[in-house]
Amino acid sequence: MAEKNGAATEVPGAPVCPEPDSRASQPAAEEEEGGGLPAEFERLWKAASDNPQNFTSWTDLLQYCEQEGNIAASRRALETFLARYPLCYGYWKKFADTERRAGCNDRAEQVCVQGLQGIPLSVDLWIHYINLLLGTLDMNLPESPPRIRSVFEDAVRAAGLDFHSDRLWDLYVEWEKEQGNMRKATAVLDRVLKVPTQLYNTHYDKFKEHLNSNEPKEVLSTEEYEELRAACRQSQRAKRAEQSQEETQEGPPGEEKPPTPEGPDTEELKQKIREKVLLQRDKVYQENEEQVRKRWHFEDAIKRPYFHVKPLDHLQLQAWHSYLDWELAELNKDPVRVLFERCLIACALYEEFWTRYARYLESHNVEEARAVFKRACEIHLTRRPNICMQWATFEERHNNLAEARRVLAAIESRVPGLAVVRLRRVALERRAGQLDQAVALLQEAVAESKEKPTLHAFYSIKLARLLLKLARNPSKARKVLQEALEINPNNDKLHINLLELEVSGDTWASDEVVQECVTRALAAPLTPQTKLLLSQRGLQFVEDYSSSIKSVLSLYEGHQKLLQELGGAKREAENGDGDAEKQGKGDEDASAAAPAEAPQAAPQVPITTPPPPVTDMSGHSTYGGYGSWYQQPQYGSYGYQNTWNYNQGYYPSS
Repeated sequence: MAEKNGAATEVPGAPVCPEPDSRASQPAAEEEEGGGLPAEFERLWKAASDNPQNFTSWTDLLQYCEQEGNIAASRRALETFLARYPLCYGYWKKFADTERRAGCNDRAEQVCVQGLQGIPLSVDLWIHYINLLLGTLDMNLPESPPRIRSVFEDAVRAAGLDFHSDRLWDLYVEWEKEQGNMRKATAVLDRVLKVPTQLYNTHYDKFKEHLNSNEPKEVLSTEEYEELRAACRQSQRAKRAEQSQEETQEGPPGEEKPPTPEGPDTEELKQKIREKVLLQRDKVYQENEEQVRKRWHFEDAIKRPYFHVKPLDHLQLQAWHSYLDWELAELNKDPVRVLFERCLIACALYEEFWTRYARYLESHNVEEARAVFKRACEIHLTRRPNICMQWATFEERHNNLAEARRVLAAIESRVPGLAVVRLRRVALERRAGQLDQAVALLQEAVAESKEKPTLHAFYSIKLARLLLKLARNPSKARKVLQEALEINPNNDKLHINLLELEVSGDTWASDEVVQECVTRALAAPLTPQTKLLLSQRGLQFVEDYSSSIKSVLSLYEGHQKLLQELGGAKREAENGDGDAEKQGKGDEDASAAAPAEAPQAAPQVPITTPPPPVTDMSGHSTYGGYGSWYQQPQYGSYGYQNTWNYNQGYYPSS
């Protein structure tokens, strides 16, 4: 069936509801939906459409539609609302009732079918659908009873294992009795006796009542009845034979009593058959009671089994996790899936349960796991990047790169500006061997973020690293960082990464560019500490690799000048001239006390690679946290702060 707005999604393992058939007696009472809608509706519709995450705006709109009774307005509001919140079974029922009141029985059935595609575990919605059919189908037609029975079977397959499915089973049994099918009613009762439900004991009571109120031949299957009847008659014959032997011994010699002919079933025989039936069912009942007992305290801890946008408290979430832990340990496939589906109704807005269900299904059926990710990302958690990225990882792990690309592109389209998603797309293309596409994605991100200097710098660093490390193109990498510095000249990370690009290049061709980087950084509005670190790094490089003493002296003079600007105390600490007490204060002073004759050689530092930005609960990136990835000085772990004592023996103080 074609679902409107893409709202309906078939749950793995759930039955496909039958298509509603059209009936000649159906009145063609569909209202024309053209024409303008009331101004109040348009106002409420705009409020809900402008902020679709606001559940209250939708309920206000739906309440207005219900009061006014405008079928066109109701259809428009309910279809859009249920596409976003398909687990609200109460609104599916209201939608179906609205269509039925308008005389559109076919549409009412379609609404129920679509609702059950989205929430097949809803006992209430199944019962509503069945009652709708019972009220609209002509039961005198030969095809009507099989149609109803087929829907009942779909219902118990989809929701019959739910702990709270008792009303559905009871309705099925009573309907079969009304049709005069006592054997079929018995078969349904036999099935529910094996299901751990809340009212399990009442089903056994109803079975006993059903058995005692009817002839065994009418309620038992032919095979079971004949088997039990034969066993009971055999028992009666053996008893009579024993009695006959005793009477023969007591009677006159030579006189034989004629055998008693077997007539119709006596009441005694019927009662014996009933006793054997109950003896068999009692074993089933005891086993089922044990299953209910194991589940009872888990069920008792669940206070909100239905869907709502209001958050669940920690105890409720823990109750679901504990219940799932226990059911998974039982290794019983069907109850585990039913419990997961129940959990995903109450906890539909919590990613952890969707991912846990998908992981469980992945080891059994990849397609079913994919369907779970699809429901989560395209219906319930459309603006949550984390689970969408998990879906993309799942697809990539199963070599479905096209779908992984589509998933990441879709979440980036719905929630634009997420750096973490863009980087995941870049990484996907890189792993797939599509380096050009990875570069293009980063170039696009750089171009689109020029109005956001911090984000622009972030993407530029990422692009430069990719060009340098993988594309082996330092000239392009240098150009990217230089262009970024033109937009954001006071970004210390850009200066640091550009300097590192130069010092990690060919040592015989880098003197001038290293000096240029340091000079540019010192002229920029950076913090004194950052300038000092960059100056130290440049001086370290020329001291180790420069072939020109002029380059060394030039950077040394600039470094000494920078120390003077930072103040005498700072200069004393840098040169190691302070007393032992001052040198013992803090990490920097402690490092200054290291032996001068054993300076540590600084390793070459790669271009900085900050982690992707953090996303808040609404799914929006918080680039304010970007600075926290660089809280420590870039070169603090490389021993650059106070390694300059040995220079005092080479260069005069300025």
